[in-house]
Amino acid sequence: MKHPLDREGIDNAWCAGCGNFGILKLLKEVLTELNMDPKNTVIVSGIGQAAKTPYYIDTHMFCGLHGRALPISTALKASNPALHVIAEGGDGDMYGEGGNHFMHTIRRNPDIVHIVHNNMVYGLTKGQASPTSQKGFQTPVQVNGVTNEPFNPISVALALKAGFASRVNIGNYAHAKRVLMEAFLHKGYALVDVFQACVVFNKVNTPKWFKDNTYELESSHDSSNLSSAMQKALENDPMPLGIFYQAESATFEEHLRGDEKRALFSLSHDLNKMKELFELY
Repeated sequence: MKHPLDREGIDNAWCAGCGNFGILKLLKEVLTELNMDPKNTVIVSGIGQAAKTPYYIDTHMFCGLHGRALPISTALKASNPALHVIAEGGDGDMYGEGGNHFMHTIRRNPDIVHIVHNNMVYGLTKGQASPTSQKGFQTPVQVNGVTNEPFNPISVALALKAGFASRVNIGNYAHAKRVLMEAFLHKGYALVDVFQACVVFNKVNTPKWFKDNTYELESSHDSSNLSSAMQKALENDPMPLGIFYQAESATFEEHLRGDEKRALFSLSHDLNKMKELFELY
């Protein structure tokens, strides 16, 4: 089976059938339809198969250490508020190695979109359990099955009053696209947790499994009601998809820089004051 990205000059890293292809297509479509200038857009990722997504999009990119995409994204947005900043990676990268950054980025509320590929397994490092793996899931490492309660990113985000908390299934493409569009239009931190299948290392949570074990939130769901959103986030049989909660507030960069939108490099600096500061150290 030929890779969707197999063509001359492309070194593709994903397995045929991987859910990452759908997420890549989705992200490219949304960026295009929102007319986001590639010169003013940057995608930040860490380590993992999901974190290779920026390699295939014609924007600025920064690939850093495992789990470190969020602090870099926050700093980029603060240093240049005019940038469209996207933090992107897998469930292990963002909720495992990057779990501490996940919590404090929500608290700071930078104006970034946070896309997490959630396949409930570590795909790059050969299939051990990830933070979102379900109880009983057997791997070459967890030979008797996972015993930990799976990490619930939506409930954690809501407990910290995330301004935008959502979940989609890439197998439900039209719905996923609508939600991702809303995330980009939201002012402040926006989490989009994306269910996707790892066809090699996770034979349990398949595309069919995600379809059979999820449902779309009803149109009557009040996404401005935090308590109602939390109740929905705790449902797991089946799991809801959609925008759980949305509320805008002042962003990290607004608290830090006020109405100043210019990039730091473009501002003038008092060299004497800088010299005095350096001499203190």
